[in-house]
Amino acid sequence: MNILLYVKAVGFFLLAATGIPGNMYILVKFAIIKVTEKKLLPTNSILMVLAFMNLLIVFSRINLQFLNAIGVENFLDDSKCKFFVYTYRVGRAMSICTTSLLSCYQCIIIAPQTRLWAYLKQKAMQNVFFITTAILIANLILYPSSIIYAIAKNNSTTSPYTLRLVYCDMDYLTYETYIINGAIFASRDFLFVGLMTVASIYIVYVLFCHEKSIKGKRSTDRLPGKSVEYKASRAVVMLVILYVILFGFDNSMWIYTLTLSNVTPDMNDARIVLACSYSALSPIVIIATNPKLQQMLTFLKRRKFVLCYGSAEEKDIRVNCIDK
Repeated sequence: MNILLYVKAVGFFLLAATGIPGNMYILVKFAIIKVTEKKLLPTNSILMVLAFMNLLIVFSRINLQFLNAIGVENFLDDSKCKFFVYTYRVGRAMSICTTSLLSCYQCIIIAPQTRLWAYLKQKAMQNVFFITTAILIANLILYPSSIIYAIAKNNSTTSPYTLRLVYCDMDYLTYETYIINGAIFASRDFLFVGLMTVASIYIVYVLFCHEKSIKGKRSTDRLPGKSVEYKASRAVVMLVILYVILFGFDNSMWIYTLTLSNVTPDMNDARIVLACSYSALSPIVIIATNPKLQQMLTFLKRRKFVLCYGSAEEKDIRVNCIDK
């Protein structure tokens, strides 16, 4: 294995090693909360969907990139190619739509208590599940091209309108089909990135006005009920900033490749890293900013302390502890 393939393998392995446990932790923790507390906040329900879609991206794209980087090639036939390409594209579409939904929902939640916003808050809180389901159905229907045009890599001749994926090809056969598919998906991406950006700007504006209004007041005069909502809002803004940065770099490289007559595999790999990084890095932001997820980590830290050093009542007893 040459040095470049080694770097690729390490990079994709790190993305998988970060994305799989992080997203699994979010799914399992929220599932436990749903079972034990019999309810789950709408925001956490959306985060649960996002974590699941991130896992689909990791398994359908990052893992395959890692296998290719370590020398495993041509292990997919046409049917498997169609399955993995379809799974990745639906997962990626749901990731961007869910992040946009999360930012729009949080924007509605922290908006001023006018009659219109109060109505929207009530409807949003009641219909998060149905909205998410509708978005999923729309994305499932939107991607027949992944099933129709995905083929395994082989020695057969393909048309000039073929996207060369690392493990499969997308042969669109005609220029019209190639352009229409690209225009539809690019428009969808920019629409939802625009929505999440506008929503996040409004969230930042509301947060700024809130901080300005309470500046100089005593802590006892502040509204304690607002703290959770505003912490959640900051977390959403951080997620959106992360997505927009990665999306911007990814699409800047894509626009640059349009000026090239021959796109190198290294350029494609760099774009894939940017496109998949959100699925691996977003769990870090979610876990670091979500109180429900931090409760479990705090509990584990306290349990480790008790196992290592004994409880407060047993402070005279010390147990040797070896980190493994």
